[in-house]
Amino acid sequence: MGADVKPLRTAAETALIARFQAAANSLPGDSATGRRRTEAFDRFEKTGLPTRRIEEFHYTDLRALLRDAPEPAARPDAAAVATVLARNAAFPAPLAIPSLDFVNGYLVSQPPAIAGVDIVALDAALAAGDALTSRLGALELAQDNPMLALNTAFMAEGAIVRVSKEAGDAGLQLRFANAADAPFSSAPRVLVIVDDGASLDLVETHAGANGLAYQVNAVVEIIAGDGARVNHTRINAEGDAAQAVSTLSVSLGADVRFSSFGLTTGSAMSRHQIFLGCAGEGADITIGGATMLRGRQFADTTLTLDHAVPNCNSRELFKTVLDDESTGVFQGKIIVRQHAQKTDGRMMSAALLLAENATMNNKPELEIFADDVQCAHGATCGQLDDDLLFYLMARGLPRKQAEALMVEAFLGEPLEFVAREDVRDNLVALVEGWLAARG
Repeated sequence: MGADVKPLRTAAETALIARFQAAANSLPGDSATGRRRTEAFDRFEKTGLPTRRIEEFHYTDLRALLRDAPEPAARPDAAAVATVLARNAAFPAPLAIPSLDFVNGYLVSQPPAIAGVDIVALDAALAAGDALTSRLGALELAQDNPMLALNTAFMAEGAIVRVSKEAGDAGLQLRFANAADAPFSSAPRVLVIVDDGASLDLVETHAGANGLAYQVNAVVEIIAGDGARVNHTRINAEGDAAQAVSTLSVSLGADVRFSSFGLTTGSAMSRHQIFLGCAGEGADITIGGATMLRGRQFADTTLTLDHAVPNCNSRELFKTVLDDESTGVFQGKIIVRQHAQKTDGRMMSAALLLAENATMNNKPELEIFADDVQCAHGATCGQLDDDLLFYLMARGLPRKQAEALMVEAFLGEPLEFVAREDVRDNLVALVEGWLAARG
């Protein structure tokens, strides 16, 4: 006679289960939203925090890394908002585009009315039963992810943005800033819908106070209609003790031009997971990233790109620079479905190790079920070229300055994915600042 075997729960998992049981009935939303929350939490509870036994978390054991679950942050008052936003700017120079500001996960300010752009706070949309909330979590590719499910279960703070064709070449910044007197957790959720033929430059920045062990489980979803153009840039400049899990979920219609670039310099531990599904033919996709780590930082970028329809092109290029005892992870998977003929997908990950104790884990994958395709992937890992370094030093450059020039050149190619010149200039300044801090 058998008996049910119950998995042992960690302190963090036990706290999350108790928190959901206590809060489920008070979270905003109608009965349909309540069912969605319960189903999502059931998926999370079934597996708990992901471990190495789950293949896509093989290098990032969140059950071991997330040892506790701090209480959710309290809503900040006006004085705290002003202080946190002033002290936690991810960009060296401000951008001349409107911004949505979030402090500790709470939406605290919105821009004045923008023609062709509708913005509503997520909690208000859920409470009112807004029809757009039905599009939250619509990408099937991402639905089994336990961290996305956990965000869905607790979602309350965030925003829904809808951009119409009348907005022209719209620009919008999502500024997430974190600071408090004690550790806290947050789970913001933003849904961005770009209508057919519409255009959007979306800049997403995450910054936080150093020395504060806060936890973030953030989700940004982008749904791009037929013929839309979306340029997305994401910056992780979280505090040096932060643990940050982020999800980018993207669904693309026909003939979409989509570009995304992510820069990571912050967090003690971070995992950025990207799920992208092609729902219409003719999409053109470029995804890039640059990660710079020092000390004992750990950063994981995991990408799943689903070519579910024919005639879509994708290019992925990720570069990682590691110093001291830092650890980097890149996992990239391109899936080509049976009927997705004429797919052209190419993915590359390259790592540059500046210290002997730095570690890089690369795992590129292709799953191809069609025969008329062009797909390739590759991964490299190495050190600075000694001959080139000697050449630069022989012409009078100090070693650190010579190394900095070589690192900038290494990171230059994925930075070209960023279309906006002002955003790209800020990214270059962040790279230069990281190199200068290295000495």
